[in-house]
Amino acid sequence: MSDLVAKYAALQALVAEIAKETADAHDDETVAQLAIDHHTVVRQFESIGNQRILEVSDRDAHRSVGCVTVTEFLQTKLRITHPKKRLQAVQALEPMHAMTGEKLPPVCPNIARELAAGTIGPDHVHAVLDVLKKIPSAVDVEQRRRAEEVLAEFAMTLTPREIGAAGIRILAHLDPDGTLTDDRDRARNRKLNLGCQDSQLMSKLTATLDPITRALFDVVLAKWAAPGMNNPDDDQSPKGDHGDADPQLLKDAADRDCRSQSQRNHDAFKALLDAAVNGGLLGGSHRGLPPQIIVSITDAQLREHAGVARTATGTDLPISDVVKLAADAQTHLAVFNDVTGEPLYFGRNRRLASRAQRLMAFAQYKGCSKDNCTTPFAHTEMHHAERDWADGGLTDSTDMAPACGRHNRAVGPEPYQWSTEKVTDGPDKGRYGWRRNTDPPEKLRANHLHRIDELLQRHADIDETPPIDVERQLAHPAAERLPRAPAQRFDITWPRDMVIDDAA
Repeated sequence: MSDLVAKYAALQALVAEIAKETADAHDDETVAQLAIDHHTVVRQFESIGNQRILEVSDRDAHRSVGCVTVTEFLQTKLRITHPKKRLQAVQALEPMHAMTGEKLPPVCPNIARELAAGTIGPDHVHAVLDVLKKIPSAVDVEQRRRAEEVLAEFAMTLTPREIGAAGIRILAHLDPDGTLTDDRDRARNRKLNLGCQDSQLMSKLTATLDPITRALFDVVLAKWAAPGMNNPDDDQSPKGDHGDADPQLLKDAADRDCRSQSQRNHDAFKALLDAAVNGGLLGGSHRGLPPQIIVSITDAQLREHAGVARTATGTDLPISDVVKLAADAQTHLAVFNDVTGEPLYFGRNRRLASRAQRLMAFAQYKGCSKDNCTTPFAHTEMHHAERDWADGGLTDSTDMAPACGRHNRAVGPEPYQWSTEKVTDGPDKGRYGWRRNTDPPEKLRANHLHRIDELLQRHADIDETPPIDVERQLAHPAAERLPRAPAQRFDITWPRDMVIDDAA
């Protein structure tokens, strides 16, 4: 065992011993100092952890534990909540290799030094990096170096929020007239982020728009967010822009409009997206699927008007919204079962899956088939799961499974790669599972993240099973042991391409 491995083993043993101890026998000052010392060490280990991450990245060591990318390694093996931010910190604080091979000094040497000393923590690091990213590209290297040095000094005593406030003053000093900011800075800082859905299925959209995008959006809001326009709560509200709307109709709709400006902006944005999606602006296909809203729900959800549906892009929709979408849709494709006339088996005649096969796979998997992968179905490829196409695999529905690009490329014969195999029993029967090429082989694992509602329902069915009448079972053992008939499955697609499927 190497010296470093032995030291980590000793450290884990020491941590276990410390965890068993209490500070009951010490005075208040010692208890406070112990807490200070503890968190100083935690911050120091953040710096050491950055070194370990860089070593993994430099050697592609993440592949040895079954991770396709370093980001996946940070998420799944290190359990880091914000892996991209952590990698940005590693790149800024650790000595990186140049193209010629030699090691370069850290981009932020003072911040790296304070983190290694335990005087600042990761939140301070991210706050400093956020300020440094906003320094105009035209600012010279010496002024950048000085700004990083000053921020490192501030970080030792200020909170992350206060660092941001101090950063505003630093930026104002470096570019007092705003004349140094140029197109490079605007291009570097532009962003638009769509947050996760909350308990009400609402999502927060945050953006930093460049000037042209802002100007375009202003034009849209001026027309589409006018009072009375695109009001979802008013059947008589004119749709689109008000240029072609009847003036009296628009005036009456505006008089009835009780929405705030923010709500009108939201509804205008929604109408704009609807026009793009359903007006043909997105073309005829995206990864083999129609570029429209594709929804999967069960027969029970549709019948009871209750529950949550999942779209191919990973959005959850309440059934009430699904019904609204269905009201404007016309069925044009019958179910995927034996009734469909579309060919689902192509053998070796073609390599790429058809639209019917893609829709079939969505109904079955809802997303990437690799266990614990969160990629929604709209961002997946069809993987020849039974046998790779290059090895004679068939383009048949029964032989394929959806996989995101990085996991599709992770399949292969090497020890660090993955294999796919059809599950033959249990709740995942008929779907493809994944396992790493290890000796002995790992357990075959299917992805449950996209089918959580189905699994919860299965557990609910088990919990609601009535107790067995022992006397009746003894009298009629065969009758009590008859298996339940599987639920009937059917899938329907509308032009907005909602797929209904009764989960087996």
